[in-house]
Amino acid sequence: MSAFCPVYVPVGVPTFHLESAQAEFEKSAALLRGLDDRFVCPEEMLLSLDKLRAFLEPLHPDLLVFQNLTFANAAYMAELLRRFDCPVLLWTLREPCIDGGRLRLNSLTGAYSAANTLRAFSDRPFAYVFGAPGEARTRGEIGAVLRAAALKHALHSLKLAAVGHTPQGFGFGRALDAELMDVFGVELEAIEVRELLEAAKGLSDADCADYLRRSEDMTCGLDKTPEKNRLDHARLYRAYSDYVRAHGIGALASRCWPDLFTSFGTPVCAVLSLLNDDGVAAACEADVYGALSMWMGMRLSGEPVFFGDPVSLDEEENTITFWHCGAAACSLARRDTGAVVGVHPNRKIGPAMDFGCEAFPEATVFRVGREPDGSFRFFLCEGRVLDKPKQFTGTSLVVQTDARSRAIVESSVKAGFEPHFVVMKGRHAAVLAALGEMYGFPVYWYK
Repeated sequence: MSAFCPVYVPVGVPTFHLESAQAEFEKSAALLRGLDDRFVCPEEMLLSLDKLRAFLEPLHPDLLVFQNLTFANAAYMAELLRRFDCPVLLWTLREPCIDGGRLRLNSLTGAYSAANTLRAFSDRPFAYVFGAPGEARTRGEIGAVLRAAALKHALHSLKLAAVGHTPQGFGFGRALDAELMDVFGVELEAIEVRELLEAAKGLSDADCADYLRRSEDMTCGLDKTPEKNRLDHARLYRAYSDYVRAHGIGALASRCWPDLFTSFGTPVCAVLSLLNDDGVAAACEADVYGALSMWMGMRLSGEPVFFGDPVSLDEEENTITFWHCGAAACSLARRDTGAVVGVHPNRKIGPAMDFGCEAFPEATVFRVGREPDGSFRFFLCEGRVLDKPKQFTGTSLVVQTDARSRAIVESSVKAGFEPHFVVMKGRHAAVLAALGEMYGFPVYWYK
């Protein structure tokens, strides 16, 4: 896949105050290059359609930052839309001086002209920023859109694997390969669980010795797991890892129950935990959209993310507890306990992870969800993860939300959101909201 290419398009006409326009052009280009050194910027202001066409001719942009340095008519925006189908950020500059004299830029009227064309052109979604290049808010809003466009571009390189089918009653996680490709540019590959189980059964102890050692190094108490389960875990870990490497898999949604208990005798929970630490977004219960959400969260935060169910609400603390059976990444564990190994809470077979997650001061909760009619939507809220011990058998964390936790729960339940969510380190809601708007999705941001 080609490298991400953001492009700065500063347009105008020579009948306005060009000294003011030149100053804004230079400050704007410096801001954009400071945000991402991959920005393609023209050497001069684009003050005619001919100059605009010459600048655009060799480019293949993944984001267009269209700025009215001065007023420019709708033909400038129409030229972009005729050539490209990529995200657009429309940037309006403040008038540099209001003194009763000449209108120097008239950038805002140009924005109305460009936006009118954008909406008329198949009602294409676009982002909008108003502000001077020296304003912190301007920098923050442009930065969020830039990161969203980079994430949208990166999704086209993702190969996601569905390992087996969702259990009965978990159909919210199922996905169609053609739909994922059409909407997100993601390639979906399917494989039956039995194929990986057969591969695991064919491996010797020696074949899997390195995988057992890594598991022991990453976890606490694996030695308390019966030997057969430890060895079978290592076989399963290698079988999944070999498949991931051989097929270039970046995210994976694996069936877990009942097959891994009934047909193999050892759960996949700890394997998924370790895959997440290996940089593969690995969701359980074959939730493809959960795995997609995890991958996006890992891409933004640069670290493994938590995947789980909202299981408890505390209005006094303003918290929501997220939990799952035991597949959280080892690196998320509290430092005072480490990544403790236990047994699956329902099946009582190990190894499965059994710890509370470390606190982190900023957190984002996210889900790629579906509306009742099947169209896509995003769930978003922010807050922080509290310093709490393990809440239940399995892995858990407690999120203190910025918005009222009870209102989030009541509203999202009534909206029919899926029961699996991703919790990532850092505040990334603005980026994900910008991404949702690029796709034209409804964004449910609880704030």
